[in-house]
Order: sequence, then structure tokens, then C-alpha cells
Amino acid sequence: MNNSTALKGSPYLFFVLVYAISIPFWVLNTIFPIKLPVDNLPVTDIAATFAPTIAALILVYREEKLFGVRKLLRRTFDYKRITRKIWYIPIIFLMPLIYVLTYWIMRLVGLPIPTVWHLPLLTPFIFGLFFFAAALEEIGYTGYVTDPMQALYSALAACLIIGSIHAIWHWPSMISMGMAPGLFIWGSILTVSFRILTVWLYNNTGNSVFAAILFHAVTNTGRSVFPGSRSALELGDAAIAYGLITITAMIVVFLWGPETLARFRYGRKGQSHGLD
Repeated sequence: MNNSTALKGSPYLFFVLVYAISIPFWVLNTIFPIKLPVDNLPVTDIAATFAPTIAALILVYREEKLFGVRKLLRRTFDYKRITRKIWYIPIIFLMPLIYVLTYWIMRLVGLPIPTVWHLPLLTPFIFGLFFFAAALEEIGYTGYVTDPMQALYSALAACLIIGSIHAIWHWPSMISMGMAPGLFIWGSILTVSFRILTVWLYNNTGNSVFAAILFHAVTNTGRSVFPGSRSALELGDAAIAYGLITITAMIVVFLWGPETLARFRYGRKGQSHGLD
């Protein structure tokens, strides 16, 4: 457990608030089902993305007033916590590597994906949008609720709970997008697996929210600029891409341990962090 960094927070009240804030937008989407040009996402997802941060700020203000609000928002760019710079390798390159592996496996099995690919000129702009959106989610899910949940449970149990609640939070949008049952299931599994990887990085980077935000933004950007875009990545119900991410999360749990996700199984005696 991560008791040394645990906040006083109210994790389950946070989840209730996230859902309460999001429900009006989900209802609005059923009335005005307008989609974004990026990944066919519902427009109302933009507003609903603010829910985790709004919920966290409400609770932090109740607990610590403006001082706590400022402290939480400053964690958006707490990159100085990442003292082991080698952790930038998985933060930035883990997901792109998985996407490259996904592409070649899809080619090998004969899925109809483009054979020629050019990085879109708008990629920096897309990354900026995804970084902003990731910050709105991770300020709440990582900055506010992760430490209190790890104080109550093991790191893995905290990930499974947070990831499952967040997966269900995505269901209204997934239904609105008309996802096939297989993709619906794999998408939900992905959300839990992604939370495991995010908390793993968070716990090994001095509890850096910036690390979680950057990892989240790189993940979503890579999915959008994948050859043929997200629709190509999700061919075959995304079983290849999301399966690889899930396997990666399982390897992380095995190597770093379910209790903290921060004690590398094969490190030197007394060493608590891998990648040193």
C-alpha cells in the first residue's frame, strides 16, 4: 500500500460525483447525438471529460479549501518528481511500441489495414488536445483518488476498482458509438489494463501526475494516428491491440508485484524500483 503518500480524500464519494456530473451530458447525447471528427466520439464526451477534475476539486476544496485546490492543479506538471529519468522510456515509448507490434501482427494475419502510412501533419495539435483531455481525467483519477485507494487496498486491487468504475463510465459513449459486443468487452478490459499501467508508472515516478497525463496523451494520440486511424486499430474487435496491452499489464503485475506495483521482482536486494 502507498500509505506514505495517501491523501485524506473521499474516493467513493469522488466516484459518485463523477457519475452525477456526467449523467446530464449522457442524457444530452441521446437527444443530440453529434459526433466529433476525432475517433467518432460524442461531442458530449468533451464536457463529460471535465467530470473527474470537477469532482476532485469539489472534494479538495471541501477538505483543504483553496490551498488544496492549487496544490492539486499544480500536480499537472509535477515532472520534477520523476527523478529516475529512465522512466520516460515506458511513459513515452511503451504504447507506440505496442501499436507497432499490433500493426505487424495485423498484417501477418491478413487484416485489411493500410500498407503505407504517413504521420499526420496535425499530430502535434491532436497530441495537445489529448494532453488537455488526459489532464482533466488524471487530475481526478490519479491526482485525487489513486493514493487514498492504495491506502485502503493493494495497488492492484485499487487499479481493478478504479479501472472497472472508469470502464463503466465509458459505457454510455460506447453504446452511442454503436460498438459491437466484442469491442465493447475488449474496450472495458482495456480501461482496467490501462489503469494498471498508469498506476505502475505513477508509483515508480515519485507519484507524478504528469507522468500519468503524458502516458495517457501518448496512448490516445497513438491510437488516433495509427495507420487507418482508430477504426483500423480496432479491426477484429481490437483483440490484438487491446490484448497486447492487457498482456503487458499482466507482465507488469508479475514483475513489480500486486501489492505496490513498485517492487521489481528481479531487482537488487533492498531495491524497490525497476528500470534503474
